[in-house]
Amino acid sequence: MNEGFDLQNYLTAGVERIVSEAVKATLKNPKESVFMLRFAAASSAASKKRRKAEDNGEHIPPFIIASITSSCNLHCAGCYSRCNHATVDAEPVKQLTDEEWQKVFDEAEELGISFILLAGGEPMLRRGVIEAAGRKPNILFPIFTNGTYLDERYLELFSNCRNLVPIMSIEGNRQRTDERRGKGIYDKLISNMDEIKKRGLIFGASVTVTTKNYKEVTSREFLDSLSERGCKAVIYVEYVPVSEESKDLAPTDTEREFMQAEIKRLRETRPEMVYVSFPGDEKSSGGCVAAGRGFFHINSHGGAEPCPFSPFSDINVRDSSLREAMDSPLFRTLRDEGYLLEDHDGGCILYEKRELIQQLINA
Repeated sequence: MNEGFDLQNYLTAGVERIVSEAVKATLKNPKESVFMLRFAAASSAASKKRRKAEDNGEHIPPFIIASITSSCNLHCAGCYSRCNHATVDAEPVKQLTDEEWQKVFDEAEELGISFILLAGGEPMLRRGVIEAAGRKPNILFPIFTNGTYLDERYLELFSNCRNLVPIMSIEGNRQRTDERRGKGIYDKLISNMDEIKKRGLIFGASVTVTTKNYKEVTSREFLDSLSERGCKAVIYVEYVPVSEESKDLAPTDTEREFMQAEIKRLRETRPEMVYVSFPGDEKSSGGCVAAGRGFFHINSHGGAEPCPFSPFSDINVRDSSLREAMDSPLFRTLRDEGYLLEDHDGGCILYEKRELIQQLINA
């Protein structure tokens, strides 16, 4: 644990670095650069707002993850969301409406939150919510999508609202991607990337890192393929095992150390793309940044949860303000009692402590 660690400074610097790298990554695209420069100014103003709140004893995280639907058309192998029943095949019930999500986005902007990651299920099934996000140019919305619903209307929306950035899930080459996500998905993703590039838009890639693909997804060949198609961000998400059968896919300390070294190298040698590692980047943050330390998760029904991998909630944004949700009794306990700072074997500490968190909810 870092006794003198200033989380707010770390997160502010992290946001500014991501924005700065994104500006540099888009310099060859004047329209995109204009947006990123404006967003950089808005992000700086938001950082000052969060710092002022911090000085007054209130911590505001710069990120939110919002799972805006429980529906998905794919059945990816080892999907944590389906294992937690956050994604189901049944018709969604009592999910937040488009208007309720708009209210969340409004409150987030007022608080100085700069990034809201839209996830699901498959978020592009909720066009109304994504259109609402497009009306908030001071917030950047990475949209974590499987890429199968990208159509002409979405391409026009992304062109008009540059704060909406599709982040397409890819596992490496065709074999790796189709093996996990379904036959033909890789070719669909490559087609999407080529179309996005043709229109002068930007996109990112989300990679689930496993023991099977960790070397491939950091390889020159894979990253060249993404870069040549105009990819501007690669987000590496460490696979969290959701069953005994999938434990062999979870990276060990050896693979994590390899990934940390590779990401450091990539940031220094390949500045044309931004590289984010989750939860790898938490190593330098003094512990897990969930439960409102750096971000928190809102599920499709409005429940405020510590993290997508920790689907427990004691408050709902439908019935409370965003400010109240991020300071819920559960979040305060996890932060104040040091649960997020404890040493652990690796991966996701909240997933490892899911039984304890359930006990806190029931207490």
